[in-house]
Amino acid sequence: MKDAPRFTKVVFIMTCAFVVAGILPCAALAENGKSPWMIRARLLCVEPDDDSSTITVIGGKAEVDDSIAGDVDFSYFFTDNVAAELTLAVSEHDVDAKNTSVGNIDLGDVKLLPPTLTLQYHLIPDGKFRPYIGAGVNYTVFFDDDPGDATSIDYDNAFGFALQAGVDIGINEHWAINFDVKKIWLSTDVSIRALGSNLKTEVDIDPWLFGIGLAYRF
Repeated sequence: MKDAPRFTKVVFIMTCAFVVAGILPCAALAENGKSPWMIRARLLCVEPDDDSSTITVIGGKAEVDDSIAGDVDFSYFFTDNVAAELTLAVSEHDVDAKNTSVGNIDLGDVKLLPPTLTLQYHLIPDGKFRPYIGAGVNYTVFFDDDPGDATSIDYDNAFGFALQAGVDIGINEHWAINFDVKKIWLSTDVSIRALGSNLKTEVDIDPWLFGIGLAYRF
């Protein structure tokens, strides 16, 4: 993971901004008796939408398969309606080069760590059925890659834009069932050494993330 120092700085800055921004309105939120903090844990289905990619020299396209993973997020409510959410997850994907001039090539697998920070608006914060929408930024790190049939493979870490929609369905004062959907626009440059040639492709992964889980409001 050649961009590890940069990634560490990005996550550190995102986390510090998230925590520091949350400290400021604590006194105002304390008046309504609710904690501003919420944590969620979800089972996640990650579905890449990788229709756009062209591999140099041998043609064809890179395809990334779906994956099942878990995620956890930490939310801070600035007001009853406005919250920030930091989501952490790790997913593993198989990658193939399809329809190249030499047939299909197994490009092994790679793990993705995509921390995502969104700003949300909660439409009915005091109801049992509490829908929300959000938008924010994602930074995806590719690591622990296996080149498969290739000699080597390298994925560039990348920023992306994220949109989300979801709902918390209250069980009691603290617990809720959560359904969440995110769309991330994510493109990465991939360098491949295979068949004695240096190959390059830009893969628009653009994944959909479908999650179901539990939420706990402290």
